[in-house]
Amino acid sequence: MNLVSYVFAVLAGAANPAQAGANAELNKGLASPLWSAVFVYASGLLGVLVIQLIVRQGWPGQRFGDVPWWAWAGGLLSIGSTLAGITLAQKMGSGTFTGLSLTASLVTSMLLDQFGWMGFKPHPVSPLRMTGAGLMVAGIWLIARF
Repeated sequence: MNLVSYVFAVLAGAANPAQAGANAELNKGLASPLWSAVFVYASGLLGVLVIQLIVRQGWPGQRFGDVPWWAWAGGLLSIGSTLAGITLAQKMGSGTFTGLSLTASLVTSMLLDQFGWMGFKPHPVSPLRMTGAGLMVAGIWLIARF
């Protein structure tokens, strides 16, 4: 893994609270979480199509059949995250919302790694990894409380 990969991962993480804030503000203006989500996904689709015009990746063709059934659920799973950001981020505050989301992501990631689910290479949960997750939970409690 090179430095550029880490930079992109950090930028993606930094974009999450900004995205939640923008989506929540859109909901505030439209007063409709579902229509706000429609516009969020429409703008995202437009952005991906513009990138496709620049990058010009070929159509996957016969590879559709090689994809496990659950791999198609990513967009559906992201709806929950999007709607949570639209309806909760500004009410909870960015720190609390992002902290809870991040902590839940970390705990879920540890389960996925432990059992090698969803294509991840197995990476056993160790006492130190569990301690790290516990510190995340303690940290979000402090952020939410104070």
